[in-house]
Formats: sequence, C-alpha cells, structure tokens
Amino acid sequence: MKALEGVKILDMTHVQSGPTCTQLLAWFGADVIKVERPGVGDATRKQLVDVPGADSLYFTMLNHNKRSVTLNTKSDEGKAIFTRLIEECDVMVENFAPGALDRMGFSWEKIQEINPRMIYASVKGFGPGPYSDCKVYENVAQCAGGSASTTGMLGETPMVTGAQIGDSGTGLHLALGIVTALYQRTHSGKGQRVECAMQDSVLNLCRVKLRDQQRLKAGPLKEYSQFSEGIPFGEATPRAGNDSGGGQPGRILKCKGWENDPDAYTYFITQAAVWKNICDVIGKPEWKEDPEWATPEARLPKLNEMFGAIEDWTTTKTKFEVMEICNPLNIPVGPILSMKELAEEPSLRDTGTIVEVDHPERGAYLTVGCPIKLSDCPADVARSPLLGEHTDEILSEILGMNEDEIAAAKDVGAV
Repeated sequence: MKALEGVKILDMTHVQSGPTCTQLLAWFGADVIKVERPGVGDATRKQLVDVPGADSLYFTMLNHNKRSVTLNTKSDEGKAIFTRLIEECDVMVENFAPGALDRMGFSWEKIQEINPRMIYASVKGFGPGPYSDCKVYENVAQCAGGSASTTGMLGETPMVTGAQIGDSGTGLHLALGIVTALYQRTHSGKGQRVECAMQDSVLNLCRVKLRDQQRLKAGPLKEYSQFSEGIPFGEATPRAGNDSGGGQPGRILKCKGWENDPDAYTYFITQAAVWKNICDVIGKPEWKEDPEWATPEARLPKLNEMFGAIEDWTTTKTKFEVMEICNPLNIPVGPILSMKELAEEPSLRDTGTIVEVDHPERGAYLTVGCPIKLSDCPADVARSPLLGEHTDEILSEILGMNEDEIAAAKDVGAV
C-alpha cells in the first residue's frame, strides 16, 4: 500500500510550481485528478514542443502518475460537476493568479461550505503585503526572494540560478504543507488553508545569506574571497561567486581539459580538519607547519593564492581523478556534472532518480524520478495523462455518473 493511497487530490494547477507539488503527492500514491480546459489543457502541453503532435517534455516531466479530466468551469453544468468533485476530494491545489477562484464563485469560504474537510492549498507569488496581487514567475521569485542579489560575481550583474528554486522549490514546500494538514485533519477532522508564497520559499532556501546579512554587523565576512582581496563590504550580503556558503572556504577550480570542456571543473573545499592532507596532495607539505598557512585564520587573507596553488594541481587531473584521489583522504570535492553526464549515469538509473518512461505520442523519454526514497513506499513513475484521457472514468468512478449523464455533460460542453 502506498503512503498516500486513498487521498484524492483535485489538481487545479498549471505550468510548474503546482504540478511539481501534485506530482510528488501522486508518486506517493495519492489519486491526483488534473482538471484541464477542454481542447486546451495545461499551457505547458504545447510549450517548447520538440516532437510535433505530442505533449512537450515541459508537461510530461511535471505530470506523471496523474489522471486528466476536462472540465469547463465557466459553464453552469461544469460548475455543478466541479462542486461534486470538491465534495468527494480531500485536497484542492491551485496556482492561479490572485483571486481567480474567487471570481469563479469558489472562494475558501464557499469550499468550506461544500466540504469542511477539504484542504485548500495555494501557490502565490507573494504573501500579504504591498505585492500580494502581483504575478510571479520563476526568475521574478529568485530576484524578489534574495537569491539573485547574492548570486554571481562581485561587482557584476546579479544572476539567477538554473535550479528552479522559485517554482519547483515552492511546489516542494507546498507538498509538505499539504501532508502536514492531512495529518492534522486526522485529529481535528477539519480542513484548512495551506498557502505557500514563492518569495517566502526562495528566501527559505537562501537562509544562509540572511545569516550573513546579520553577521555583517560584527565585521567583514572573512570566508568570502572579497575579504582576501581587500575589497570593503557594503551594507548588504554581497555576491560571492563560487565561494562556499559554509564556514569553510570553497571554490570551483579548473581540471584537466578545461580548455575544451566547459564542465571540466571541480568544487574544492579546504576544510580545516584535512588541511594537512590537502598540503600533501598538492605538493605543498611545507605549508602544514608554516604559521603563514597552518591555521584557517592565517589562510583567510590569502584565499586567491591558496586556491591558485590547489588549481595548479587540479589542472593536472580530470575532475573524476580529483575525486578519486581526494575522497579517501576526506577532502570534500565534487565534479561539475553536466546534464548529459547525469542523464547517462547508471547509478542514477538504478536508484530511480533518472527514469525512462514510454509515452504513446512521443515514445521513450527521460525524466527525473522521485528524489525522496521511502523504504515501504516505492515511487514508481507512470507516464503523464493525455488531455482528458480519464474524463469518463473519473465522472463514473468518483461521481457515480452513468453513460447518459456523461454524454449529456459532453453535449453541453461541460467536459
């Protein structure tokens, strides 16, 4: 039995943040009913299409293990069916623009009247405040949540990260909120609202930078390269390039072949406990006892010189050789892996982190599997649904509608 088996999710989400959340719940066994507009569906079905006539990878990789029902919620008949779905489901998830469901006639108060046990979960751009009515997309969330201002090289333009911390990050946060609310309902018997703002989620993932904002009051952030270069700190946490976010200096360094391979790099952390091992590996045994190098405090003003010496060594090794040499010595390093390398890594296939899925329209494709592994609840990945593929099945199975009633709903354009 799956962990969330028996839980019915009314999925009113689209694009990325909401579908990330509901897909995670579906992987753990929830029955996720994706509600889509007849003839149109989720906008991402036809965004960034790479196989003509087939749903895009953007859609398929965010909507596994779900069932699709088409529903025209603007019609009276469609609203009546939607009301019955609210009565039968445990959770509704939506990431519409602010006020969209209210304008449809389904405010939180109305949903509570229909089903007091309903958990109503929403993704919003901002929480209450001056920007609460603003739309937010991935990169906007990264900028408004503090990520962009602290990402990139010092003195250069702020940078967003390729990781979807705004959309997918918020979806992960919302999934936790939903599961928590479901657990509380086992005691209270009541549903509740669950809201997750993208700005809040990004800020949560940037907490170490808020930590550094407060540390600035006590003086310069000495583990930042900026300190070793003698550049004064301002009033806000600066961009730190590839410096480590922890208390141990770290940096991305070139490896053998970097001239032709854009990913021939490694991340190298100079953890104090293994400093002597580092000195031996890079051919600087004299630094082990030299008071100019032996302590973290002595090294902090000379990070560029230190990492320069380490890079002189890493450029003689491939990124994998660096890991093979350093790992047994407990020196923290990590190769910069490209998406191609990750897609071809056998161990990720073995653990279900990368999965090959067959699709009736596009054939086989790769997707990311569930990153959370439960010993008693394996997260099998099933293909995403075709538009409206399960409409008849859901209307019959969940709402008890017979063939004539389903046909009548189709005749009036309700589904």
